[in-house]
Order: sequence, then structure tokens, then C-alpha cells
Amino acid sequence: MRFIDTHIHLDGEEFDSDRSEVVERAIEAGAQYLCVPAIDLPSVGRVLDVCRQFPGFAFPMIGLHPEEVRDDFEEVLDAMERMPLDGVIAIGEVGLDFYWSREFEQQQLVAFERQVRWACRTRLPLMIHCRKAQNEMVAILRKYKDELQGGVFHCFTGNLQEASQLLDFPQFVLGIGGVLTFKKSHLPEVLAQLPTDRIVLETDAPYMAPVPMRGKRNESALLVHVIQKMAECWGVSAEQVADITTRNALRVFHI
Repeated sequence: MRFIDTHIHLDGEEFDSDRSEVVERAIEAGAQYLCVPAIDLPSVGRVLDVCRQFPGFAFPMIGLHPEEVRDDFEEVLDAMERMPLDGVIAIGEVGLDFYWSREFEQQQLVAFERQVRWACRTRLPLMIHCRKAQNEMVAILRKYKDELQGGVFHCFTGNLQEASQLLDFPQFVLGIGGVLTFKKSHLPEVLAQLPTDRIVLETDAPYMAPVPMRGKRNESALLVHVIQKMAECWGVSAEQVADITTRNALRVFHI
């Protein structure tokens, strides 16, 4: 079985003491590639360094996470856009997040749209984070629908109507992770009604560990639990889930 973790914060301090072991466990579990997003300017250097430690296995993304957007976002994005993109597979993690606060709402909107234009210009896919802002996000993306190269709507946990709205963007897929395994999650019912060629796997590690490891540090090796649950939802084998989602991820990221 081979799978791709399309979203792991492998540069995080949570992995500083055993990063190599985490990668070894991922490989043993069946991971073919890990996709590692940046969230701000300092993290870009960490992400690039970590990916250089695991060449051909870990691949970087560059972007400014909505929760990291402040009044200086223009200067931050200026610096990011000057960086060489050799080996970078996506612009991310970018998006909108109004869950905790709308203090920087206007800055988030401008920063997100600028990064969407950056992705169109560089012909790279997007890794999009969205919480409590789907309407605003969709309104921005619609302006660039014909130019977008695709991407991932990360950590999808919505309903069928929300999924359909997002999948209206060609070449975009939904990232599904540990929430699928949670006892009260409605995702199994939603996932069963979605086209299998529009789904990819992700951990969002070190966060969102699946059952039976919920509450503990997440890592790529634990995707086997998500794969098994997804297999139940689709009525196929775990190997088929891994194969389908791997092909989907390769199509999006061109690794």
C-alpha cells in the first residue's frame, strides 16, 4: 500500500526530538510522499530545510496562513514572492479564517486574493485553509476560475452542499483527515456521496490525530486509520483507497 500525506507540518517543533523516526514510521506505513506547507515567513526556511533533509520524499509549499496575517502582510508576501520556487509544489497554506476573530478580516481577504494571483502567475496549485469563510473564499476564487491550476481544500469537514460548491472548481480536491474517524463526525455520510477522484488524504499533523489516537500527536503513519475508515465509506479495500487518493494527489501536485 502506498499513500501520500498532502498536508503535514513536519517542520513543527513537535517533531524536533524525533523527526527522522516520524519519517521512518511513515515510510514503513506506506507513505510515498509528504507535502509540507509553510505558514509564515520564518516557517518557510524551516520547511525548506526539513524537505532538504528528506529529498524526494518531503516536498515544500510556500504561503502565508490566514491566522498569521497582520498589518505587515504586504511586506511578508513581497519577501515570499522574491524567493525561488525550485522544488516548491504549491502556494500554501493560504486562505481565510474568521473562526476566532475578524480583527484582520480585510487584510486576510487582500492577502488571500494576492496569493491566489501568485498561484495563477506561477501556475502552481493552492493549499487552501478555510474556516467560517467559505462564501468569501468562493467569491474570490470565482474571479480566477479560468486561471487556477487547482489545489486542495484542506481539512474539509463540511456538508454535501458545501462540498459541491467547492468541487465546482475544476482540478480542486478535498483534503480528508482524522475528523473522518471521529465518533460524531458526519463526514462518512458525506464522503460516501462524493466522487472518489476528488479526494486526497492528509493528516494536518501534529494536529487532528484519528481515532484511536485522538488527542495525541498526529503523524503520517496514522493515516492508515483514515484509509481504513475511507475504505468502509466507499465499500472498497484499503489498498484501493490508497491507490485512488495517491493518483489524485499526483494529479494535483505534479510530483
